[in-house]
Amino acid sequence: MARYKLTIEYDGSRYYGWQAQKGHRTVQGEFLTAFDRMFPGMKVDFYGAGRTDSGVHALAQVAHLEVREEMPPRKLQFRINDLLPPDIHVLGAEKTPPRFHARHDAVARSYVYLVSKRRTAFNKPYCWWVKDDLDTGRMAEVAGLMAGRHDFRSFTDQLPSEGSTLVEVLFADIHENEDLIALHITGSHFLWKMVRRITGVVVEAGRRKLDAGQVVGFLEKSSPVPAQLTAPPSGLFLHKVFYQGDPLLRGAEVLPRILNFAAFQPNI
Repeated sequence: MARYKLTIEYDGSRYYGWQAQKGHRTVQGEFLTAFDRMFPGMKVDFYGAGRTDSGVHALAQVAHLEVREEMPPRKLQFRINDLLPPDIHVLGAEKTPPRFHARHDAVARSYVYLVSKRRTAFNKPYCWWVKDDLDTGRMAEVAGLMAGRHDFRSFTDQLPSEGSTLVEVLFADIHENEDLIALHITGSHFLWKMVRRITGVVVEAGRRKLDAGQVVGFLEKSSPVPAQLTAPPSGLFLHKVFYQGDPLLRGAEVLPRILNFAAFQPNI
């Protein structure tokens, strides 16, 4: 058996999330269809580092593929890309040790959420247009409160029976570039809808409708408010999955690629 690490980018606009689901078109499902054609009759194992929701994008999702047929990674990359739709693309492939697991071996993940301060004709699938004037200083203050180990049960639909809601957030930063505001957040892992609800709370603070004390309260005890403020999926990007030895990217190292991906043109 041969095992490969695949780094993948995709536009999630047309997909019902990452995970293969019967009756829905998903990113993982497109890969499995491609593998059926590449390796007819052959069993393959294919797992992603995380499950993005419907409409969420990825700049560098990571997955591992295990299959009996061995081939040069570059050839594997080209063959897969030939069979994938144009909004899913394998950026790179590499051979890994047999025990490598895309999800279990990940030590951190980062997401970026894009908020547009103006109406845009071109980038609705890649950002959330907020009509109100936003105070980015208040947004940065509230985003910073997320750093550390907290119980994020107010920020997820995950049931208590499905596991702990404790998450270690390494940092959560706000960056502004003309008509674009980006929330960049990195943590050990993220719960279902957690980043979108954090974004909604941060934006509401930017609208001056929430203060830091109220947000601290959401982290101290369960509250229905973050669920009511859930940001739409269109502006969310899985930015990177980190493994042992990878440097954590922050700030100026992140924004250029995000802006390029979204093709954001503030002067149009």
